[in-house]
Amino acid sequence: MRHYEVAVVLHPDLEIDLENTTKKIEKIITDLGGKIEKKDNWGKRKLAYKINKLDWGIYVFYEIEIDPTKVRAINDKLRITEEVIRYLIVSLEDIRYLKKPNQQPAEKKPAAKEVTKEA
Repeated sequence: MRHYEVAVVLHPDLEIDLENTTKKIEKIITDLGGKIEKKDNWGKRKLAYKINKLDWGIYVFYEIEIDPTKVRAINDKLRITEEVIRYLIVSLEDIRYLKKPNQQPAEKKPAAKEVTKEA
């Protein structure tokens, strides 16, 4: 099992009935054996550029744990879900691998003294 983040941009007209759509997405994940660890709803936000003639979208983020072989199935199901404008699935373990641990700054060594020769 690996950890993933699923970012979903939903149609802005779903703001009133967002609960059913999020349950639908959660059902897709859990039916494939995934476990939702965290859900973060950012609400309605302006898009950086128009998508399907829409200026706004509802952003919802999920942190999930699922078998890597099932990610393709989630991808395929989100692609055909009408309420989803865009989505992105990212492996959190790859990101954690790329991050370097915080390193303490090395102690400064005293500069070597210059030796001057007087003539």
